[in-house]
Amino acid sequence: MNDTFWTGRRVLLTGHTGFKGSWLALWLSSLGARVYGYALAPDTDPSLYRLARIDDLLDSTIADIRDREQLESSMQAAQPEIVLHLAAQPLVRESFKDPVTTFETNVMGTINVLEAVRRCDSVKAVVVVTTDKCYLNREWDWGYRENEALGGHDPYSASKACTELVAQSWRLSFMGAGGEDERRCAVATARAGNVIGGGDWAKDRLVPDLLNSIAANQDLVLRNPEAIRPWQHVLEPLAGYLMLAEKLYNEGEDWAQAWNFGPHDADARSVSWIVEHLIQECNSSTQWRRETAAQPHEAQHLKLDCSKARQQLGWNPVWGLDRCLKEIAAWHTAWAADEDMQQFSLQTIKRYSDGN
Repeated sequence: MNDTFWTGRRVLLTGHTGFKGSWLALWLSSLGARVYGYALAPDTDPSLYRLARIDDLLDSTIADIRDREQLESSMQAAQPEIVLHLAAQPLVRESFKDPVTTFETNVMGTINVLEAVRRCDSVKAVVVVTTDKCYLNREWDWGYRENEALGGHDPYSASKACTELVAQSWRLSFMGAGGEDERRCAVATARAGNVIGGGDWAKDRLVPDLLNSIAANQDLVLRNPEAIRPWQHVLEPLAGYLMLAEKLYNEGEDWAQAWNFGPHDADARSVSWIVEHLIQECNSSTQWRRETAAQPHEAQHLKLDCSKARQQLGWNPVWGLDRCLKEIAAWHTAWAADEDMQQFSLQTIKRYSDGN
């Protein structure tokens, strides 16, 4: 990644108040980008967005991605060169409770972003962030590649598979070499693994649930302790998004594809493994037990094949899973000690960028 590329670059970041969006806003700001955020207000308290004072680092619009007129107005005002679209309803269990909002946000929200891009001549590159769960899960032991079939049992996964198809359709129909629009804009999708890191308080997420249990000195109840997921520190895929956006901007359509960003195979671990090792990192006596009540469907095995990103983009995971868990414990220890979490988080980004 060329750090100087981002200096003064105008970037519209949707979802900037969320967990991943807040980390990405911090990183872009540290690189000298002019960041314009568009998202709903943070939906957790505390939140990384407020603790790290991210509102001080960018031009923020608090609005709904489903509001097409407001979104287009914000994009026209920002005149971004690059759009990073992270805004989403990101929770599987929430998608069972409210599937309509999930599809409206993830599918129509993406359409609204891409339509606003079509009307904004300044935009040259778009990264649409989806998920590893967009694949038709066959419970394989090996990783899914970018050319595997899309699918989705639960509404969240299905909505993200739809988002992939929407991005492909807009790329081919309107923004590519054979598109109807005269102006070309390179559009790629990014499929990340299960991201974890400091500053995540989302509901029904493993690490926040565990840290809450540790703080309350209570046992953690696990729905699916044997489930295998491609766990990675949040900065890993964000580095991939930045590298991909740079390629899209500089070289265009050759990079306008789908890309996986996940850990090495050895870091695809079970839920119970993560819990036990993070408990150890936190020096806690907390125990876990299995949920006995019936639960909505969840896949058991999920891995990503990221050889394409490694070979073509030159992207590689920097921190293994053991280091990732140490960073999570350190972040929350710093927060509990009332440290300056903007500075602490920026130092975390610097350590990662330096490969330390």
